[in-house]
Amino acid sequence: MSPSSKTGPIKPLAITALEGGPRTKDAIDTFFKKHTFPIVEGSYVTVVWRGQADAVHLKHWVFGLPSSQQLKRVDTTDVWYLTLQIPANSRVEYKLEVVRDGKGQWIQDPLNGSYARDPFGANSVAHGSGYQVPSWIHHDPESVPGRVDEIMFDSKTFGRRGFGVYLPARFQPSRRHPLLVVHDGHDYMRYASLGTVLDNLIHRLEVADVVVVLTSSPNRLGEYADDERHARFLTEELVPYVERVFQLDAQPQSRALMGASFGAVAPLSPAARYPGFYGRLLLQSGSFAFTDIGDRNHRGPLFDPVVAFVNRYRSDPEPVSERVFVSCGTYESLIYENRSFVPVLASTGMDVRYVEARDGHNWENWRDRLREGLSWLMPGPFLHVYE
Repeated sequence: MSPSSKTGPIKPLAITALEGGPRTKDAIDTFFKKHTFPIVEGSYVTVVWRGQADAVHLKHWVFGLPSSQQLKRVDTTDVWYLTLQIPANSRVEYKLEVVRDGKGQWIQDPLNGSYARDPFGANSVAHGSGYQVPSWIHHDPESVPGRVDEIMFDSKTFGRRGFGVYLPARFQPSRRHPLLVVHDGHDYMRYASLGTVLDNLIHRLEVADVVVVLTSSPNRLGEYADDERHARFLTEELVPYVERVFQLDAQPQSRALMGASFGAVAPLSPAARYPGFYGRLLLQSGSFAFTDIGDRNHRGPLFDPVVAFVNRYRSDPEPVSERVFVSCGTYESLIYENRSFVPVLASTGMDVRYVEARDGHNWENWRDRLREGLSWLMPGPFLHVYE
């Protein structure tokens, strides 16, 4: 994403026509009725805001670019705009900062009806040309929803803990279903449409009739950072408990671990501590921080255990699973770590598939990769014939 190129587009942009006048209220009102926002014209995306302000800034999370860029006001009007060049198939989340009397307020773009939710609220979304929201994230009326139950059990490691369980519509105790354990699973359900995605892909026979455990942690940054207790809790307590209660297929190729960001370290660490127990790993935008020289890292002390773990693994890589699916956004600060780590994983002989997307560090990026990841790791009958 960058300012307009020197060569410029083939034809004038819509905002250029507005600047050329007339700048009457009627002309401006007509402009706003005529367009949807942001205005996408080929590789050019124009963010527009209308109102009285001292300044307006675009706030975004595209790594490598200034996180704040100023909108320009169309002279003698209350219209502000910023034209950016966004590669095809991109998806960018942003907010606007409106400054009045020296005070800035961050808001969603009031002209843009597309937004994405996360645990901190919601962001507006700009879609570059060619990007389409996947159809399989929306409820298919022909699919039968699975059931989600909440279960409490007593752990020797952590005491009494709860977790969610998604049972597919065709679940039968007499069948040996595979198991997928999703770190931050309830957030995946809320912000990445995981329940609907599972319903649709299982109904279409693209993904196996998988039982899904939704985990969370009251000490996420501690337990997920290569904590031996977390690996023991998963491998010696939670997974055996679920496999016993639901009579699952207790084989490595039928066990998968999944997570995103710090939660992507959480699957890899237990797999490394119990190599061969988990046959499938899905790692999204993993916080695989490492150092080439010394033991200090720029991400702060919370990452020290992660750095130590990744450094050890990079120095002596070994196969810990059969299949590993890794995805990351090209607009993330973590892209370097993931690009560097994938060859290390592949060097062990594990079957590794890596996917990049023109997106950032967010739940909808992770959502958009679920079909490719899950259908490859745990294919249903429809896809098995192609393997």
